[in-house]
Amino acid sequence: MINVALLSVIRRWHLRDGMSIREISRRTGLSRNTVRKYLTSGVVEPKYPARSVANKLDAFASKLEGWLKSEAKKGRKQRRIVLNRPATRPKSVLKAVAMPSVCSRGCGPR
Repeated sequence: MINVALLSVIRRWHLRDGMSIREISRRTGLSRNTVRKYLTSGVVEPKYPARSVANKLDAFASKLEGWLKSEAKKGRKQRRIVLNRPATRPKSVLKAVAMPSVCSRGCGPR
């Protein structure tokens, strides 16, 4: 994987020191095509594809949404009982739905 530091070294060796692409590829361990690509494109920073990170709760999203919607319809005191249930749902998500006034002051992790 090419980072910005390696890219600047490649450019410096070729443009300032006059080193050949073959020698640069030998020293860095990169392909000559890769070295040539970064030299001819004029790119200062390499571009990487966007990561797609799967969330651990994605499998349970529909179930959680159903729970939260049903809890939002309950009265104030009944919603507080839900917050005291052990480890069934994340507290910050429940606070956002069950007690919106608390969440406006900040309900994220402390």
